[in-house]
Amino acid sequence: MREKCGVFAALSENAPRKAYYALIALQHRGQESAGISVWKHRIRTVSGLGLVQDVFNGKTLSSLRSSLAIGHVRYSTSGSLTETQPLETECCGKRIAVAHNGTLTNFLPLRKKYENKGVKFYHSVDSELLGISFLWHLEETGDEFEAMRGVFNEVKGAYSVALLFDGKILVARDPVGFRPLSYGTWDGHYFASEDSALRLFVDETEGGKIRNVQPGEVFLLSEEGVENRILAGERHHHCVFEYIYFARPDSTIDGVNVYQARVRMGMELAGESPADADVVIAVPDSGRAAALGFSMESGIPYSEGLIKNRYIGRTFITPGQFYRELKVKLKLSPVREIIKGKRVVLVDDSIVRGTTMRRIVSLLRKAGAKEVHVRIASPPIRHPCYMGIDIPTRHELIAAFGSVEKVREAIGADSLAYLSVEGLIRAVGKKDLCLACFTGEYSEWAFRF
Repeated sequence: MREKCGVFAALSENAPRKAYYALIALQHRGQESAGISVWKHRIRTVSGLGLVQDVFNGKTLSSLRSSLAIGHVRYSTSGSLTETQPLETECCGKRIAVAHNGTLTNFLPLRKKYENKGVKFYHSVDSELLGISFLWHLEETGDEFEAMRGVFNEVKGAYSVALLFDGKILVARDPVGFRPLSYGTWDGHYFASEDSALRLFVDETEGGKIRNVQPGEVFLLSEEGVENRILAGERHHHCVFEYIYFARPDSTIDGVNVYQARVRMGMELAGESPADADVVIAVPDSGRAAALGFSMESGIPYSEGLIKNRYIGRTFITPGQFYRELKVKLKLSPVREIIKGKRVVLVDDSIVRGTTMRRIVSLLRKAGAKEVHVRIASPPIRHPCYMGIDIPTRHELIAAFGSVEKVREAIGADSLAYLSVEGLIRAVGKKDLCLACFTGEYSEWAFRF
């Protein structure tokens, strides 16, 4: 399972350089490509494959001068892997750049609809549809907010989006609020998928302010100022996996601090599924906060039993079983003095296919663990996601068709327990969550074509 894109927008002095630093702060949300678009009498976009620092250098940044900029880091959920964002497209005689986080559930029928009207699409990625739909409705209404209302009425799915056109930036969050989006003001106006990126530029101790963009809220930025309106509202379905895994621990999403939510998940898990053990360890870095919570609630001491190697290249080739095992050993190294002869509680955020967990359990046994009790700080993932999270198809999910006992046997643990849906809701402290990957209950709004 992978992170799913990060977006940024700014109306500020040195906006492109600030976009660069913000994208570095959002790098965990996507590592396939990065890009920045600016307005200087026209749209100019610089993007490429790789990490932010691979795509941009000092000379490139110096050439991007504007007070208006949007940026994007990508992990693809649709379209070609070589298509970068912000992407540029055109419709009705206007050109637009699009930076989008999410997935559009009615992309194919809407694309066909616009193609039948004579509109040309230049990309395979679904994000282009947001730009096309906006420009089409802008031509019809002559008003940016009414144009975005038209987008809300016809485009379904998940989208936090920044659009750059005609010396303006429009920023919007879909009416359900699947994907996160934050707004900050201080010496300028800034938007980012997570508020942790905004704190680079917004000093709240000096009067700066950061808040969530509300579902269905739209902002229009230009040199003339900033205007915002809430144009639509549905029953909210904030993605619960932002709290479980995707977001940075120092981010606050829709009023809930991610780190504290993860600690509470571990505490709830310890209360629901205790283990008779000597030490609690985490799968780094994803399980660390939950493991600390499990330790706090259970009274079992926490130790760093697995050390993560942070310098493994992203293109490491694993053509066979030997090399797959070698990759795990390179990435994670057990601290034998912590593990040998101990009954170990191993905490992680989730199990998807189960292959990595099986190898980690094996690694701990070879390091001398007497017992390995796996505790997962989320419910079993049994259903795919259609809202911008790269969860495999259902037949690839180890928990989709088997019992917890079958999963335990597959990963080789002495015991296995997941956090309940009710415990997860208590830990996050919100009821308006999208839990479809656990329950199979999908939002009607996203599929109401």
